[in-house]
Formats: sequence, C-alpha cells, structure tokens
Amino acid sequence: MTRIAHIELDDANLPPPTPEIEQERRVAMFDLMEENSFSLPNRDDRQVPPGPYHVALSIREKRLVFAVSTEAHETAAEFHLSLSPFRQVVKDYFQICKSYFDAVKTLPPSQIETIDMARRGIHNEGARILQERLEGKVEVDDATARRLFTLICVLHFGG
Repeated sequence: MTRIAHIELDDANLPPPTPEIEQERRVAMFDLMEENSFSLPNRDDRQVPPGPYHVALSIREKRLVFAVSTEAHETAAEFHLSLSPFRQVVKDYFQICKSYFDAVKTLPPSQIETIDMARRGIHNEGARILQERLEGKVEVDDATARRLFTLICVLHFGG
C-alpha cells in the first residue's frame, strides 16, 4: 500500500505551540491519516520496502528530516531537505493565518473569505515547493503535500 499509516512529529525541543498552531496540527494529522498517498520510488535499481509507512518528521541541524520505515519498523528511506526553500512561504503562511484568525473574530464573512482564499493560495504554494523538493525521493498527491506542509509549518514555528 502506498500510504502513510503513522506520522510522528519530533517537536520535543520546540516551544509550546499557540492554540491555533496546535489546532492546525491536529487537523492536518487527522486528515492525513484519513486519506493520503505516499510512495517511495525504486532508486538505483534497489527495491524499496512496500508500505504502508511510518513517517517521522523532524528538524535536525537546520534541515527537514523525513525518516520513513515500514510497519515492521525497518528503515525504508531517510532524506534531509534544506529548509531554505520553505522559509519565505512559511513566513507568509503564518502571517496570513494570523490575519485569518484575527478576521474570524471581527470581520464580515465576505472579507474572511478573501483572506481564506489568499491563505489557501499560499498553502498550495508551500505544497508545490514540498513536492518539488521530494521529487525522486517520494511521490505524494496534492492533498498529502498540503497536509505535510502544514506539519512542516508546525515544526518550523519552533525551529
């Protein structure tokens, strides 16, 4: 099966998230477990263990680390991505999320919808960058990339 069966965030050394960040994390993890597409391509003529997979996300030495294992806890892959390509889009995403959370409290629905459309656009951009960075390492669909980008933002929040 080409999917994530378990996802873990290594956030032990991060400051406590805000309630909004914690909510985003819970929703992304729930949605990811409900439906995702995650497959490891064969590389260098090596067979990769079949899924479903356990994925651990962490930030180590200023790099995003994907540690992928099988359900039997055998290492399937590990890759490290530079955080640099994500910095601006994560910053933009946090700014628009703050505007959105503030708007929900006071603005009329039409203005909230406009901010939400901008938020989704930035979120889509982050997912696209993630898919580009994962090219040749793992294949994910758009919805999975969006949910993983949210989790990257959660890790980035404290990193």
